[in-house]
Amino acid sequence: MSENRHPGPEGRPPTVADVLALPVLAGGEPRVLTGADRVDRPVRWVHVTELTDPASFLKGGELVLTTGMPLPEDPAGVRRYVDELADVGAAALVIELVRRYHRPPEALVQACRARGLPLVALARDVNFLEVTQVVHALILGGQADAMRRTQRVHEAFTALTLRGAGPEDVVRAAAEMSGRTVVLENLVHRALVCEPSGSTAQASLTGWERRSRTTPATDRAGLAGPEGWLVAPVEYRGEGWGRVVMLPGGDRAFGPEDVTVLERTAMALTIARLTHSTPWERTAHRTALRDLAERRHRSPADARARVAALGLPAADARFVAVLADLPGEADAATAEDRLSEELSTSGSRALVGLLSPTRLGVMLALRPSPPWREAVERLSRGVLDAAPDAVVSVGSPAPDLDGVARSFGEAARVAEATEPGRPPPPDRSFHERADIGLGRLLFALRDDTRVQEYAERQLGRLLDHDARHGTDLVTTLRGYLDAAGNKTVAARSAGLSRETVYQRLRTIERLLGRDLESGEQRTELHVALQALDVLRGG
Repeated sequence: MSENRHPGPEGRPPTVADVLALPVLAGGEPRVLTGADRVDRPVRWVHVTELTDPASFLKGGELVLTTGMPLPEDPAGVRRYVDELADVGAAALVIELVRRYHRPPEALVQACRARGLPLVALARDVNFLEVTQVVHALILGGQADAMRRTQRVHEAFTALTLRGAGPEDVVRAAAEMSGRTVVLENLVHRALVCEPSGSTAQASLTGWERRSRTTPATDRAGLAGPEGWLVAPVEYRGEGWGRVVMLPGGDRAFGPEDVTVLERTAMALTIARLTHSTPWERTAHRTALRDLAERRHRSPADARARVAALGLPAADARFVAVLADLPGEADAATAEDRLSEELSTSGSRALVGLLSPTRLGVMLALRPSPPWREAVERLSRGVLDAAPDAVVSVGSPAPDLDGVARSFGEAARVAEATEPGRPPPPDRSFHERADIGLGRLLFALRDDTRVQEYAERQLGRLLDHDARHGTDLVTTLRGYLDAAGNKTVAARSAGLSRETVYQRLRTIERLLGRDLESGEQRTELHVALQALDVLRGG
């Protein structure tokens, strides 16, 4: 390790152990005689002394260097000498065993051991002036580095505030700057945003509400609670709104830079709360829904922890995905607010949030036993009360959170297969997978060129003939197929004579090169006609 680099953790003064490892001191063959468990004390300055009362010149945190020349002869004087150093908070005492002493004085060893003061003996001559210069350069350089890092923190959060960053961006920046997990919670201890660092959401959020409630609120950034969280309040219009939490991790204790980061995080969040009209609880629900629907969680355990931290059951429940496609003129945010309020008032457990400007997503968390369709019907009618022209699509229940993405995917496919204005079955107000027949399947696939090519290949020559000759053979074919190949029924339905229908069917067979007596070929043409209707918007 070079002598012009900070040997300790970034942004902090070097410890006694760091200084002893420097080449300028390591050449003296240092040996820790007492206080070996306290060599992690920070060294804030180096003081060379040959006085009998050096403590009067110290302020605490100094590494005291001495040749031992002024050390009192009597044990009582040695104890007084050590007591004064310990009382003032000296980091350690380093004695050179070259001039007066060649072995550590027993009285000094006993006195340092009694007071827990690290005592270091140097077996070889060391240039104390050089030690002072090197260590002071490290300390001052570290302070300058810390000031520069603090300035960068202020600049980063100022930039976030100026560009109107939301809570996720602010919390993410805090986690990246500190290298620690940062969580934003509201007053009822719901973890709205969690940005893990060196950990997982599961480890950070499991049992969140219980752990948070045992951590008392503070009026400024500081340590609190049995786990030693670093917390800072977040306000909204002068009142408490929640708090931002930095979780401890590893062997690294919180330092001044962590406090600075958290203070600036809380300030940026307080300003952001004033400038963002959407409640952050709503934003948290939207994010959670997207994460579940798109499987963006690192693991199922992370998903359970995040959902539980929002106050929803994450186990022993069934989860149903519901999508509400709103008409373009509807106020989606108002519908979202209204539905959230209705669900909350009724005691329903759900995540509600906009997934796109015109699509509202809901994840219902239901008890395992009651029929799920009743709950979905109540939800669907609530949606239709807020937006009467909305189309509500539902996925099959999932037995756990890991299956929610499948439920959302199924609901999306149902929505895709539902034409605007198509009513659901008479006994309910929502659409589900069982409603998707051939026509709705083709509607969902209407943009697939293979469907377009199939319809054209099956019916193109017939359509061309009708266009050129002004006939309507396609209608005759449709009536025949709808009559399940019964020519008499087809003629009666069309108000035509059987001979006319027979003649037209023979023309259709000739034009298409098909045998209309074949059930398989009739089915192919029936599918082609349904595809044609979908492609024409019928």
